Amino acid sequence: MGEFGLIDLIDRVVGVSKRTSPAWRRLKVGIGDDCAVWRGVGSAELATTDTLVQDVHFRAGIITWRELGWKSLAVNLSDVASMGGSPTYVLVSLSLPDSVEVNDIVDFYRGMMSLANRFGVAIAGGNITQSPLIVITLTVMGMLGRGMRSPLLRSAAVPGDLIAVTGNPGLSAGGLRMLVTGMGLDADTARLFRRAHNMPVPRVIEGLALRRVGLKCAIDVSDGLVGDLAHICQMSGVSAVIRLEKLPVHRRLKSVFPADYLELVLYGGEDYELLFTVKPRVMPLVKKALKCPVTVIGEIVERGADMVTVVDLSGKAVPHGLGGWEHFRSGATVSGR
Repeated sequence: MGEFGLIDLIDRVVGVSKRTSPAWRRLKVGIGDDCAVWRGVGSAELATTDTLVQDVHFRAGIITWRELGWKSLAVNLSDVASMGGSPTYVLVSLSLPDSVEVNDIVDFYRGMMSLANRFGVAIAGGNITQSPLIVITLTVMGMLGRGMRSPLLRSAAVPGDLIAVTGNPGLSAGGLRMLVTGMGLDADTARLFRRAHNMPVPRVIEGLALRRVGLKCAIDVSDGLVGDLAHICQMSGVSAVIRLEKLPVHRRLKSVFPADYLELVLYGGEDYELLFTVKPRVMPLVKKALKCPVTVIGEIVERGADMVTVVDLSGKAVPHGLGGWEHFRSGATVSGR
């Protein structure tokens, strides 16, 4: 069934409810997007939760406790960013083996706080329990702001939209490969890759900017560029074309991985960049509003046989799979993430 098939099944079970309570009536966006959104007092509020499991999402040998604290919060803040929200509060639940030292946990929280302070987020509480493995679950709350437009959604892409992405996808996957294999790289390149994988910076400011200029559709790149674009296509009932020559490939990624850098860009995941669709006439406003690099990589088209088509410079389709990460998928292996 896979992770996303299981999510669909859960949504159908939950949907059996008549949803007549006040809580259900206030819910604006439920299961299926990056965050849940409900109508609060004077402003729409949102929440997201994510879990990192030792030897599934990360390996202790390739990430420090301080980096792990940063990344645990970053992946959740990225979900809020992808909806165009402002994060506010965090709840932290830790399941820890006896072997974990007190100083490790102090470093973990210091890593979280360095990122939380960057975006004005308060760590408000949580829970600690014993476990044979390290399991980290964070819940982040946020808000959309008074008078703001609706959140950015996966389901709002329409044919004719351009597809754009912030930053340089693929660097995180390059970082993971470097860390797992112990590649010897020069200090600047190693630092670039390590930070991309272990300490990504969520695009919170950029998500807010996209909403302010009127965009409607976005997702963060966590499962891979092609895989996350497929999520947009599935929810929006459209298809997409990615043009290889337009991908924003970082020069150091291409230099270090000359044979397979495109694979890392398209399928690597865990970049936590924003992938969004935009009307052609609005793209100049987007580039003016965003202070980070942003690149148009393709366009949304009418729904066809393939949700995502990758084409070369001549317009010829390049064979590919959906790639990306999906829990419970047949053949899925420990990622080291």
